[in-house]
Amino acid sequence: MKVKRIVANIDTRDIAAAKRFYHDVLGLDILMDHGWIATYGSAVSMNIQISFATQGGSDTPTPDLSIEVDDVNVALDRMTTAGFVAEYGPIDEPWGVRRFYVRDPFGKLINVLAHQ
Repeated sequence: MKVKRIVANIDTRDIAAAKRFYHDVLGLDILMDHGWIATYGSAVSMNIQISFATQGGSDTPTPDLSIEVDDVNVALDRMTTAGFVAEYGPIDEPWGVRRFYVRDPFGKLINVLAHQ
C-alpha cells in the first residue's frame, strides 16, 4: 500500500472566507468545489508531508499548517493588503528559511515560508 494523498480538513461555516485566503491571496488552485467542501492545492505535482512538533521553532507556537511559497515578501504583501496581520516575522531563521505566521479566517496558525 502507498499513501497517495494527505488532505487537511478544516471545519468552517464560511467557505467563501477560505476562497479569499487560500485562493485569492495565496493563489492556490481550486481542485474541487461541491459547495459544502472546497479543496485547494496545486494543479502541478506537490510534495506530501505531515509533521509532528513540540513547537514551531524559535520557541514559537506549533503552526496548524505550513505553506511554502517562492517569495515570502510577496506573500506577506498580499496578506497585508488583504487585511491579514503577521503574528510572527517575517524573519530569517537559522535553519535556512524565511517565514512569517498569520492566522487564516478560521483562527488556524499558518506558517508561510520559503527556503533561502
